[in-house]
Amino acid sequence: MADNHDDIQQARSQCAPSDVSERPHVTQPDKKALTNRLRRIEGQISGVRHMVEDDRYCVDILTQISAVKAALDSVAVQILSSHANGCVRRAVMNNGGDAEIDELLKLIRKMIR
Repeated sequence: MADNHDDIQQARSQCAPSDVSERPHVTQPDKKALTNRLRRIEGQISGVRHMVEDDRYCVDILTQISAVKAALDSVAVQILSSHANGCVRRAVMNNGGDAEIDELLKLIRKMIR
């Protein structure tokens, strides 16, 4: 439980606008783990491409595509959680966060399509 609290505190401190005219620049709390996961996903995608090139069985290819999608969803949920616990929470505490909550809900709608 303490680790989760520490993660939330770290996420809160990471959301900082770099320039008023641009979107906020956010340093991901666990950037190294995220980039490692994304590299593994790149490897999976490369493997799927090779499966297609090698005329592998359709079911095997589709199974791997499903695994890639699940891995990407997992990364997305981790980043979404960081955003909600950091940027959105900070905005709510500072100014009610109406715009940030609307942005978050639009994002969730996109993600569940």
